[in-house]
Amino acid sequence: MSHLIVPEEIRVQLAEHADAEAPNEACGLVAFRNGIAERYLPGRNAAASPYRFELDLDPETWFLEDEGYELAVFHSHVSSPPRPSRTDVENIGLWAGRPYLIYTLRTGELAG
Repeated sequence: MSHLIVPEEIRVQLAEHADAEAPNEACGLVAFRNGIAERYLPGRNAAASPYRFELDLDPETWFLEDEGYELAVFHSHVSSPPRPSRTDVENIGLWAGRPYLIYTLRTGELAG
């Protein structure tokens, strides 16, 4: 998927989740169909940290891929720009090769 479209309704959900989890990073999955975000599935940050995230969510969520969705990993940054931090890069693990969205509370910017 080369270009992701995140409608305002989904952006609001991402921002609200990020605000609610601050000062820790929020995380979850965004379900895309044909490059357009249709659903946000909030997860729990098992790391409970403002510097890193460990996405914890219902394993059943991954079955959305069987329904034709592409799942993108989402997390927030409290004050840094919406690009992968060194910690994000070092911990990419399971998320390597997946679309990746980052929202920053500092400016309200979402990047992927």
